[in-house]
Amino acid sequence: MSRPEAADLAVVIVNYNAGPYLERCLASLAARRGGVAADVLVIDNASHDGSHTAAVAAHPEVRLIENATNVFLSPAWNQGARATSAPYLLFLNPDAELFAGTLADYVRVAAAHPTAGIVGPMIRNLDGTVYASGRRFPSVVDATFHAILSPFTRDNPFTRRYEMEGWDRATEREVDWVSGAAMLMPREAFDAVGGFDEAFPLYAEELDIATRLHEAGRAVLFTPEVEFLHAIGVSTGRSRRILLMHSRSVYRYYAKHRAPGWRRLTLPLARFALRLRAEVAWIRGSR
Repeated sequence: MSRPEAADLAVVIVNYNAGPYLERCLASLAARRGGVAADVLVIDNASHDGSHTAAVAAHPEVRLIENATNVFLSPAWNQGARATSAPYLLFLNPDAELFAGTLADYVRVAAAHPTAGIVGPMIRNLDGTVYASGRRFPSVVDATFHAILSPFTRDNPFTRRYEMEGWDRATEREVDWVSGAAMLMPREAFDAVGGFDEAFPLYAEELDIATRLHEAGRAVLFTPEVEFLHAIGVSTGRSRRILLMHSRSVYRYYAKHRAPGWRRLTLPLARFALRLRAEVAWIRGSR
């Protein structure tokens, strides 16, 4: 990799007990750098599985910043951004591996679209199927019924609209938001909106920053030229606590961005629907 001050790209990875996935993530970046000068940072949130020390020992070019406590995702991503000076920032989950294309390709796409505040890649599940990154901001109706129905089945009209059914994600296009598993941002766009809102410590932070970038006149771009495999949930798991944290974060996003004027009347319904979704998902997952 490169000296931090000489890097064109900073990759910020927040780790918490990611086990062997973190080392695989770092190995994929090293193998598919593509010639771009990159500064890779691991911000570790007080892991107790040794994943951070083992992975960085295997990749000594990677910088490690260790937090004494788990400060969660958005604060640690901001912390990593402050520790770099590169003009492009890739925020990456530790359970994501660069699978196709290179870091240089990723930066090239971003540079070719200077109005884009975020560029999201193709995300694949571990079995190779396409994850539906690149989605619409849902309407109130779609959001409500997606929240209620999706724990049982994603084959419903509300989820299909939200996930932009009919688009195979083989083509580049502007979208409302992309998965937080991998997001490339020009530093000037990131700084212009003040980075991640730490009121969203875990979950919905990608929705929030995408919304604020749209409001600032920036686009969000999906590109299939770069692909990542994503294991999903390695650090967080699916405990009731985590599901309720997700529910609260999505509710906070809805209250902040999607409920002006008369829509404030829908806040109790939104809170109920999201809490119900979390509880149902917990019950189904614990069987």
